[in-house]
Order: sequence, then structure tokens, then C-alpha cells
Amino acid sequence: QVQLEESGGGLVQAGGSLRLSCVASESIFSINYMGWYRQAPGKQRELVATITRYGTTNYADSVKGRFTISRVNAKNTVYLQMNSLKPEDTAVYYCNAHLIATVSYDYWGQGTQVTVSS
Repeated sequence: QVQLEESGGGLVQAGGSLRLSCVASESIFSINYMGWYRQAPGKQRELVATITRYGTTNYADSVKGRFTISRVNAKNTVYLQMNSLKPEDTAVYYCNAHLIATVSYDYWGQGTQVTVSS
């Protein structure tokens, strides 16, 4: 079972930047997808960005050009660099590991709060 721990959230003014980190308890080299999701109050959890084990990335339209996901397998870590933050980016951000074997497994972190003030 993969355990994920996020860090790097906080309070920032609109236009500012934050970098989120997600450290896994074991190697992420073989994990097919690592990703970041977010959930704002009263809303469903939504995809922010994913990165495959080969480095292919995918972003929600709302964050394209502002957020960058990356992974460092040697550190078992995934990052989310968030620039030009907007108040609507305010949410709890969750790290996800999606492993595809004979069945699929999803692992989640506890989340880190990001608050963007206007």
C-alpha cells in the first residue's frame, strides 16, 4: 500500500506562487499515473494535473499555462508548481497514485489546503 504525504500548501495573494510536494512511501517508478486533484468547499473533487511514468502530462483547462506537474522518481516525489494563482484556485489539493495491474489501485494523500486571497 502506497502512502502519500502532501506539503507546501498555504495562504498566498492572487498572482502569487506555491509549490506542492507529494512524497510516496515507496518507489513511484512503476506507478502509471501520479496526479493532483483538488476539492473546493461545496464542490466535487476535480482533476488538476497528471503525469505518467513516462513523463506525459495532462492538465485541466483551468490551470493550463499556470501550473506545472513534475515527478522525480529517485526521490519518490511529485511536484505541482502553481503560478499566477487566482482566488478560484482555493481548495484542498490531494495527491493521487494510480497503479494499473490486474486491477487498478488508487491511493490518496490527506490533502493540503491552498488559499488564494484577492
